[in-house]
Amino acid sequence: MSRRDELLTVAQVLDELGGVSRRTFYRWRELGTAPVCIQLPNHELRVWRSDLVSWLDARRRIV
Repeated sequence: MSRRDELLTVAQVLDELGGVSRRTFYRWRELGTAPVCIQLPNHELRVWRSDLVSWLDARRRIV
């Protein structure tokens, strides 16, 4: 996490991923393949932007 890092809502993450559905995102969470999330006291999920970038980088491959 860097000083300029920000917490993203699930909706923002889905938008960053090009419109992945909420259902797909939660399925990824069930499978343990989604980006690392934190749960706020109100039970809403957030993702650090740096964690999302790291998650995407880990999935980069030549196609």
